[in-house]
Amino acid sequence: MLLLTVLKLFIEMKNMTIHKLFVLSIILMISVSTIAAPEQDKPALTDKKKAALDAKSLTIPVGYTKNLRWNLLLDSIGKNGSSISWQSGNAEYISNDGKLLKRSAPGNKKIKVSMTATIVAGKAKTTKSFTIQVAYPEQTFDGYLFAYFEGSGPRNMDEQLRFGASTDAVNWFALNNNQPVIASEKISGTGGIRDPHILRGEDGNNFYLVATDMSTAKNGWGHNPGIVMLHSGDLVNWDHSFVDLEKKYPNKFTNVQWVWAPQTIYDPAAGKYLVYFTVKFKDDLKLDFYAAYANKDFSGFESEPALMFNPKYGAIDGDIIYKDGTYHFFFKGNTKDDTGKEIKNGIRQATAKTLQGPWIENFEYLDAYSAKKIVVEGSSVFKLNNSTDYVLMYDLYTNHRYEFQRSKDLYEFTPIPESFTKNFFPRHGSVIGITKEEAKRLNEKWSGVPELLLKNSKENN
Repeated sequence: MLLLTVLKLFIEMKNMTIHKLFVLSIILMISVSTIAAPEQDKPALTDKKKAALDAKSLTIPVGYTKNLRWNLLLDSIGKNGSSISWQSGNAEYISNDGKLLKRSAPGNKKIKVSMTATIVAGKAKTTKSFTIQVAYPEQTFDGYLFAYFEGSGPRNMDEQLRFGASTDAVNWFALNNNQPVIASEKISGTGGIRDPHILRGEDGNNFYLVATDMSTAKNGWGHNPGIVMLHSGDLVNWDHSFVDLEKKYPNKFTNVQWVWAPQTIYDPAAGKYLVYFTVKFKDDLKLDFYAAYANKDFSGFESEPALMFNPKYGAIDGDIIYKDGTYHFFFKGNTKDDTGKEIKNGIRQATAKTLQGPWIENFEYLDAYSAKKIVVEGSSVFKLNNSTDYVLMYDLYTNHRYEFQRSKDLYEFTPIPESFTKNFFPRHGSVIGITKEEAKRLNEKWSGVPELLLKNSKENN
């Protein structure tokens, strides 16, 4: 800009006084010297300084160090270019590349493993160590709890929280005679809940349940602004709250149309519970996933929800599960042609190494019905008790059917779907494993738990 000004002045020189020409010459000298003199480079960091800075910034999140039940994500290159290698202090439990190979023995103190990083920059070298506490094996469960809402009763009663129980995750029995375990009027802003998702907490003794705050029976499908959040220490007594994104975060969500199918997952990188859900705005056809960390009492969010994942063609009903160093993000997706017309839909997945992404979207369909043009939604994945198998279940909502497929690796699923037997008609729900003690509490509160799940474990030996 300065040179352009100088050139313009030169063009007008014939009209200048001696004084103006003198000023112009000063400006010209300053501009030329500025251009000619190269910008002074910042002093280069020494190798010793690079290594020291990279060691200082190297961290392992506290969620991993206090209770490791995931593979470690270990940096190999520092921010200043140092190379980083790792050495495990006990390769029986954690490998040098951070893979969790063995758990601490139940009843004993947690095994502590030192992971030492060697940071090298040129000829400079330094080390930094972290102490990792290896988690105990997963709890042993005796049965299953199904959280759902109904799809066959009076419309004004369907959109309420219900529970079912099972010993084998195939044959299911409704609790409380298939009546709501908590009335929607007590826990929601709209008077209805849909899509309940239940999660056992990281400590094994707390439970978190989230659901869509929506009553289509009262208000139709046009608009719902938020979600319901519940927390319990025993599965029968629940604290509750609801979050209206439209009112709570007007800068971002004043134009929100739908907030659908929330779910919760523990994020070891943050040591917090992440709540994620589908959002659609009124002026946008796209359906994306947003997320925020729950506050400490699980009554709201720490901050305004932010975009988490935007599938190419949009998606609903997200469900994330971790296995062998990978997060699997299942959802109902679709495929569109060049004109934007949907030509296929069904259950797909994306994968990532952390909950922060990036998410790699796979465009292959996993459910057995996508090629048959039969619609499914509300997919949910859970691990079978005392087994290496996983179940991908989904809601055939136009057929009053709930079916499932099995997998060992969460990539390949059995091609032929299986059916549940049940004395209720669930809509989009979720499943967790439960102990006999928890089953007894549930039965004392609501009844309906199958008899086999109520027998004392000593009686079965």
